[in-house]
Amino acid sequence: MTKPPAILEHIIGHTAILTLNNPPANTWTADSLQALKNIILKLDQDKDIYSLVITGEGDKFFSAGADLNLFADGNKDNAAIMAQNFGEAFETLSAFRGVSIAAINGYAMGGGLEIALACDLRIAEAQAKMALPEASVGLLPCAGGTQNLTALVGEGWAKRMILCGELIDAAKAVNIGLIEEVVEKSQSLDAAVALAAKVAKQSPSSVSACKTLIQAGRNMPRTQALPLERELFVGLFDTEDQTEGVNAFLQKRAANWKNC
Repeated sequence: MTKPPAILEHIIGHTAILTLNNPPANTWTADSLQALKNIILKLDQDKDIYSLVITGEGDKFFSAGADLNLFADGNKDNAAIMAQNFGEAFETLSAFRGVSIAAINGYAMGGGLEIALACDLRIAEAQAKMALPEASVGLLPCAGGTQNLTALVGEGWAKRMILCGELIDAAKAVNIGLIEEVVEKSQSLDAAVALAAKVAKQSPSSVSACKTLIQAGRNMPRTQALPLERELFVGLFDTEDQTEGVNAFLQKRAANWKNC
């Protein structure tokens, strides 16, 4: 019997839904990380896809991160390969030209939280729990966790979660800015798809440029980011979406985006 893929793909309109499917806890393997990277690269080339949603199969786990059995033998070479796979997969997700949304439907632990941190937006169900507990087993978050968590919640809460191993619930997560919305159980996917539908009303060319600018603020001085903002604004006039968007507004009709 053929084993089902570790990541299930489904398209709704202009949104790709990726479901992590490695029961019982939707843990990551080298193969599933490579699959994620390849899927996102493929979606990046599909002009009909404006956003993607990532969720977990089942009702208990979004993802429990890496399977610790992979690191039980203390093999450094294996650790280096897995760290590279994590980094490449989640950095590819972060660089996706459209909007990525994590629909956190349960426990998001370690690498399971790090994939959510690599997304642009996060919606969690009320029962969801989130943590980066790597230091409790002699490891550290190596898939962007130390950097992305700090960028979202600041040093204080990043240190509480990483250095103290603090597990937080959805109510606390929204309060500290780790997630943007809390919904009831089983509602995260619907909420994420609804949010993605709002993205589809925006010019995909503009969304891509705006995302580039927002993320540039992580490592680019303001004196460089502001000129880049103006440069990308002018660059939009090379796109069909710019002409379509302005004329659709003036003609009081919905825009027909072409993502070019």
